[in-house]
Amino acid sequence: MPQHTLPRPICGHCDGFPQVAITTGQTKPDGERKTITADCPACRGTGHTLPARAYARTGA
Repeated sequence: MPQHTLPRPICGHCDGFPQVAITTGQTKPDGERKTITADCPACRGTGHTLPARAYARTGA
């Protein structure tokens, strides 16, 4: 029997591309460029976000 999972919302900050490689401008001895990776700070590198919580209204 198939199991259905709900799609998780894609992060609005990175549009589902949570990790990027950034070149440092330097090259290694074999000619490759040195790169560093950076994760999206909003989704912490997952590409998905949790739905916004509903706020409860209090008071009169």
